Amino acid sequence: QVQLVESGGGLVQAGDSLRLSCAVSGGTSSNFALAWFRQAPGKEREFVTYTSRSGGAPYYANSVKGRFTISRDNAQNTVYLQMTSLKPEDTATYYCAAGAMATSLQQLYRYWGRGTQVTVSS
Repeated sequence: QVQLVESGGGLVQAGDSLRLSCAVSGGTSSNFALAWFRQAPGKEREFVTYTSRSGGAPYYANSVKGRFTISRDNAQNTVYLQMTSLKPEDTATYYCAAGAMATSLQQLYRYWGRGTQVTVSS
């Protein structure tokens, strides 16, 4: 069974950087497109970024473009989300997801992690 486990969340100050990791087990990570979503308190879950099976053609939501970078290390079965210039608005539970294609549509991802909390203080 494929499992995704996020890590790296925590409490940081505005302007700081943080790197999240998502470990893929029970399958071959290169078989999946991988994505990050987030859900802030009182808001619906929203798309953040995705990358293809090979790590190419990354796509970002406008709210994080230029600040966040998605990358993957298929040899380590891990996808990363490097976050810089963090803002209080980035406070949310961050989830990684795996699916057959790179897309911003949540319903098309088959596997999901349980999430990791990121809190950005002002």
